[in-house]
Amino acid sequence: MLTGKKVILRPIQSEDLPILYKYRNDLEILLLGDDDPPVPQSFDAWQAHMTELMKKTDEGIGFAIEADKKVVGSIALFHFNQTSRSCELGISIGDHDYLGKGYGSEAVELILDYAFKYRNFHRVYLQVTETNERAFKSYVKCGFVEEGRLREHLWTDGAYRDVICMSILRYEWLEH
Repeated sequence: MLTGKKVILRPIQSEDLPILYKYRNDLEILLLGDDDPPVPQSFDAWQAHMTELMKKTDEGIGFAIEADKKVVGSIALFHFNQTSRSCELGISIGDHDYLGKGYGSEAVELILDYAFKYRNFHRVYLQVTETNERAFKSYVKCGFVEEGRLREHLWTDGAYRDVICMSILRYEWLEH
């Protein structure tokens, strides 16, 4: 477990799956972070997918984000590249009451500490849709820098959107 002032990052348990599934099917939350069109998926199919992902710790690792003794979202490191010591970060705060209040930023800070201190990564990167200004500001606050844009890369909510590519390097994290 990784513990901050507001959140705890802990392993995802089977009893967390129904609430994470609910968040996964919240269209407003999906449009903030997902690069795939919303597609209905049964709980059983999603649960099977998640169960397989949780077994592949050499490819990625996910945590439940807990605040006030309830699961408010999830965060993960994935696309592990052992040669370049890099990985991708993904986060979703699914509980609307916890959006824009620093819970996501603290979760990102905790997982960066884990990535650099315990997993020996050199670089952590992510992608954020240009319309997700709250997430972009949070990532900058956590030390990420914009590397570039994939112009009109994403079709979402009826329009093409830019995707912003961001990263943080180990030495930047140490200085931050």
